[in-house]
Amino acid sequence: MNNLYNYQNIIYVVILLCSCTALTVYVFPNNNRFKYDYNQGEPWDYETLYAPFSFPIEKDEKLLLVEREYVSESAPRYFKIDQTVEDKVFNKWLTRINSKRNDSIDLNELRSLNNKIKNIISTIYDIGYLEMPIDIKESHPVLVEYDTEVIAYTYGDLYKPVNVEELLNGRMDGIDVDIFDNNELLSSLLELITPNLIYDRELTDLAIKEELNKVLSTRGVVSEGARIIAQGEIVEGEKLQVLNTLNNTYKSQTWTESQYAWKLSGYIILVGMAYTMLILFLWRYRKSIFENFRKVFFIFFNILMVIVLTAAVVTIDVQYIYVVPVCILPLILKAFFDARLGLFSHVIAIFILSFIVPNSDEYLFLQMMAGIVTILSNNEIYKRANLFLTVAQIIGIYFLSYFAFYAINQGGVVGWEWSRLAYFMLCGLAMLFVWPLIYIFEKIFGLVSDVSLLELSDTNSKLLKQLSNKAPGTFHHSLNVANIAETVANEIGANAMLVRVGALYHDIGKMSNPTYFTENQGSGINPHNDLDPVDSARIIIDHTLNGIEIARKYNLPDRIIDFIRTHHGNSLVYYFYVKAKEENPDIAKDNFRYPGPKPFSQETAILMIADSVEAASKSIQNPTSIKIDALVNKIIEGQVDSGQFLNANITFKQIETIKAVIKKKLASIYHLRIEYPE
Repeated sequence: MNNLYNYQNIIYVVILLCSCTALTVYVFPNNNRFKYDYNQGEPWDYETLYAPFSFPIEKDEKLLLVEREYVSESAPRYFKIDQTVEDKVFNKWLTRINSKRNDSIDLNELRSLNNKIKNIISTIYDIGYLEMPIDIKESHPVLVEYDTEVIAYTYGDLYKPVNVEELLNGRMDGIDVDIFDNNELLSSLLELITPNLIYDRELTDLAIKEELNKVLSTRGVVSEGARIIAQGEIVEGEKLQVLNTLNNTYKSQTWTESQYAWKLSGYIILVGMAYTMLILFLWRYRKSIFENFRKVFFIFFNILMVIVLTAAVVTIDVQYIYVVPVCILPLILKAFFDARLGLFSHVIAIFILSFIVPNSDEYLFLQMMAGIVTILSNNEIYKRANLFLTVAQIIGIYFLSYFAFYAINQGGVVGWEWSRLAYFMLCGLAMLFVWPLIYIFEKIFGLVSDVSLLELSDTNSKLLKQLSNKAPGTFHHSLNVANIAETVANEIGANAMLVRVGALYHDIGKMSNPTYFTENQGSGINPHNDLDPVDSARIIIDHTLNGIEIARKYNLPDRIIDFIRTHHGNSLVYYFYVKAKEENPDIAKDNFRYPGPKPFSQETAILMIADSVEAASKSIQNPTSIKIDALVNKIIEGQVDSGQFLNANITFKQIETIKAVIKKKLASIYHLRIEYPE
């Protein structure tokens, strides 16, 4: 069980690694992308491409549309015929003529008239009469459905109202009867004649559909191994169509279960390798972060956030890919951790995104350059001017890189896409969201950034105001320590803002018993004179514990509380220990020792040194450079000898630098001239 507890953090990291790998692969857009990116009219920048397999060439969409329209327009139209109409019309004629019959009419003449009318009606109905014409050419083929057969005609063969009227006008000249005059006879026949053809739209549409199904969407075949395009050739005409066909073939490719499993395995391996490299970087160069699972989770969460957002944009509309503020990742990680970690995480994220974005080489270069600019920009993003300057630099890098790629691909700037510049501007605006995002992350993950440190450094804050009112001497001491510590941190490359804030709050526990500390005893009365040395030591030691309680009450970040608990390490309250030992030589040291822990970072070590030296310097009578040098050397060497800095990543060279800086700082505080050796 103990072994499992010892490896608990590693187990959590492995679970996080597997989960992030699975989630990343899951959100990848579900498409099969042609690995080459090309544009019409541009040269082929890759090596000569040969057909990886045989495939038919797709017809150009416009050409295929024209062909389909031609087939649709030229397909025959179907008509149904009612063969009983002819007899019905002739019988109506006989009924009408008989109603006008009288004894004066010659029967032979009447019989001759009926025969002529019957011939006219037969002529019209032999092919068919269509009363409602349709919009097709006279030469268009039509098919008339009879009971047992289908006869083909042209549309011009069918009788329409205008044709019937012309036919009757032509035949009226040969008819001369007393019963009707010509106009009356023409009107009677036009009234009697009804259509016997009906347009069969359903059958026609079915026939058109069958003909369209016969239209092939391909023309010819590219054999496996055949050359498609050589390097440097222009992507146009036949080559463009073959490339489009191959691209569409990849997109529409149906994977078997075995193929899909292999593809998925490949993605999992590559993404897992990328995340593993990040884990190894943390383990090798950022041990404190690696051992804090909350911080590791925060880093992976931010990478996943960028990947998921980019994958969603690729799925919705890939043209907006550059609107995604990818460089917000190194900006956030730099604010919470450091620049190297921010850049390394950015590189890992870009490598993963290159699997899913188009023009991956161009995308990789643009985002890499933008990430480097983000890291090289001013570290103080809590200053508004610095953030706006960083965003402007990133937009400039995007613009210049895109301009260069366009000039390379097009051989000029004709056809420049101004919309792409608008996307870059939107990306820059989205990056300004880093301020509220940092605030949200601080609340969720319990981390602290330089933005919060800037707020905490305000001496008008409620807690520091209380310190100033209740323990003015301690407040003044904290300001001096903060100034010294900040100068030292800048000199050795530590986090100056963090150590300054830690110094401002490190002694807030003295507010519980302010008069028991020398700097607050303005009246000259020392309450320790009435106490046992053990009790006095306990009050002094408790100011660290009281400070932790007050800090938690005011929701100070853990990184600031670390300064409160470590600024004395496990050192002795030496004055009261010596005093107690005079009364009882066998008294235990542990009663006079701070609970610790020892400083575990450069910043906490700097605070311990600055706090001890600044406090001790107040006891120097008639301070001189020699006295200050001796004091600084004595205190720091004593801390080194007692092992206070064993857990802090601070070197002897840096300690010597710290000595020199503090000596110079104290000399300026006490307005001393540097004493040069004779």
